[in-house]
Amino acid sequence: MSRGINEHNTPQSLFLPTSAKEVEALGWDYIDVILFSGDAYVDHPSFGAAVLGRVLQSHGYRVAIVPQPNWRDDLRDFRKLGAPRLFFGVSAGAMDSMVNHYTANRRRRSDDAYTPGGKAGMRPDYPTVVYTRILRDLYGDTVPIVTGGIEASMRRLSHYDYWQDALRQSILVDAPADMLMYGMGEKGIIELADSLAAGKKISEIKDMPQTVMLLPVEEMPAADDNNIILHPWSSVSKSKRCQAENFKHIEQQSNRRHGATIWQQVDDRRVVKVNPMYPPMTTGEIDAAFDLPYTRLPHPRYNGKTIPAYEMIKHSINMHRGCFGGCAFCTISAHQGKFIASRSKESIVREAKAVAAMADFKGYISDLGGPSANMYAMRGKDESICEKCLRPSCLHPKVCPNLNTDHSRLLDVYHAVDALPGVKKSFIGSGVRYDLSMHPTGDKRIDAVNAKYNEELIAHHVSGRLKVAPEHTEPHVLNLMRKPDFEQFYAFRDIFNRANAKHGLNQQLIPYFISSHPGCKEVDMAELAVKTQRMNMHLEQVQDFTPTPMTLATEIYYTGIHPYTGEKVFTARTPEQKLAQRKYFFWYDRNYHKEIVSSLKSMHRDDLLAMLYPRGIPSAGPHYDRPTSQRAQRPVPAGVRNRAGRPDERKRDDKRRDDRNLNKHNKK
Repeated sequence: MSRGINEHNTPQSLFLPTSAKEVEALGWDYIDVILFSGDAYVDHPSFGAAVLGRVLQSHGYRVAIVPQPNWRDDLRDFRKLGAPRLFFGVSAGAMDSMVNHYTANRRRRSDDAYTPGGKAGMRPDYPTVVYTRILRDLYGDTVPIVTGGIEASMRRLSHYDYWQDALRQSILVDAPADMLMYGMGEKGIIELADSLAAGKKISEIKDMPQTVMLLPVEEMPAADDNNIILHPWSSVSKSKRCQAENFKHIEQQSNRRHGATIWQQVDDRRVVKVNPMYPPMTTGEIDAAFDLPYTRLPHPRYNGKTIPAYEMIKHSINMHRGCFGGCAFCTISAHQGKFIASRSKESIVREAKAVAAMADFKGYISDLGGPSANMYAMRGKDESICEKCLRPSCLHPKVCPNLNTDHSRLLDVYHAVDALPGVKKSFIGSGVRYDLSMHPTGDKRIDAVNAKYNEELIAHHVSGRLKVAPEHTEPHVLNLMRKPDFEQFYAFRDIFNRANAKHGLNQQLIPYFISSHPGCKEVDMAELAVKTQRMNMHLEQVQDFTPTPMTLATEIYYTGIHPYTGEKVFTARTPEQKLAQRKYFFWYDRNYHKEIVSSLKSMHRDDLLAMLYPRGIPSAGPHYDRPTSQRAQRPVPAGVRNRAGRPDERKRDDKRRDDRNLNKHNKK
């Protein structure tokens, strides 16, 4: 597996080493950094440990990875490589372990897309805490421990944990790490390694961007423009309003180009310090991370076992990072930032050529996208305005007039990739923001380009089904979600249908919807059912709202208060309330007819009942008024991910199992 040496004369292998035997084969007598990950090791730019390992390697550091260490035996996985020269890195993996392990109804999942064979149980709940405690017990204070990844990042300050149904302190209170590195880590990991290699102690590195640490309370300054002092733990643990007020500051500072330092006292002795983010990565910086010599393969240690998450992304290409949508339930902007960091066309084409050269490539790139498919290369027209902006979303409540929504550079990339030998088609598997592509700018050239984008997208880049995410139909719910009015979905559906007819295509538009979101009541779901029934849509891609740390919707769910207005907001919390809402997704299923009729009558909404079932309630048959032109939507293939980055749970089987789970809960 030898690949020689890199420009720093560091011996390299085809993969980063994962065992003492592999380290020995490289002739190393020390390791600079050892990364522990809750995911299997796949040497691909979509897997965080591989990216950070390759970035460190490109700077001359010797890096090893310990994927999915066994925490239940004699801890040999934590001992086998010894202590690194610089630091241990710890991450739960590409997604929050609790989202990975449990459904929205706290039912344990039976699989794990980031594990060989999709096998569940290869990582603990909260691996950030578990791995860090083990390393601290084994190595004491002799080696710095740094945590990162989405699980740690979203828990950097006091947060509501849905799975414990409790407010928790910063994860650093539970995980005895020296530092937490939040967000995307390429810049920080090199600055940290260089500082430690130069002889600095980690306790001396207090002002590095995108880092969090526990410090003596005496170091907390007075509040000013550069220092935001949050309500302390002693206050938020007693007052939900204090927690809601904190969140507003956290979100605003996280979305600023130049944020303030955030402080939160955790006890009489200690305070959490959160340094502001790095500036967005330049095109050169993000290209450098994606252009590293990834094999794009799982490590040979897995002996060819299928890793579902890898199978889903192995022929996909990520063109940019960041998202300025600011959806209330989504963690992407909190983790990757609001500002878009885009790769160059040349870097994307290089990766497309690498994908086309893979032995199992059949000519189809599964996704040429990003967190949102069509934000590539978008930024403010006048960036000095962006410097001062506190808006969490550039799209809500209206598209910012300073946002350049020109899709021409994105089309240019599509054309360049599709022109490559061996590429038959590039599909767009990421969610498309139709409020961007349909937005009237008043500039005839841009409006024409964006109309062309919509047509080319539908005609040439849909693998039969185009995913979009209206999420709801009712204006007040959409406003809380920070999503566009449902009228825009109608408009995009018309564009989609016209393009299909023009090009002789028979494709489906797949809308995603959420029930039980804060602000949504049962009657709102009934209205949703009526609107989707009128469109002959038998929904399948649906799910209950899942509260995850550091989102606006989660703060409303926990506190019952909107952090920006101070107003109280209703949220469905009990299993009965959740099931009452979700049944309206399946108005066409006879198993729900009786409940729906009873509920609407009890709400005195015979008008909605008549609109939902204009020909009366059928007495038999599994479906009501199934349109011949559109069958019930098929479940997405295993491993397809939603906006939270997890294998999509919006499937009929999961829905039925969760219903049974709720019914059992009700009986108790």
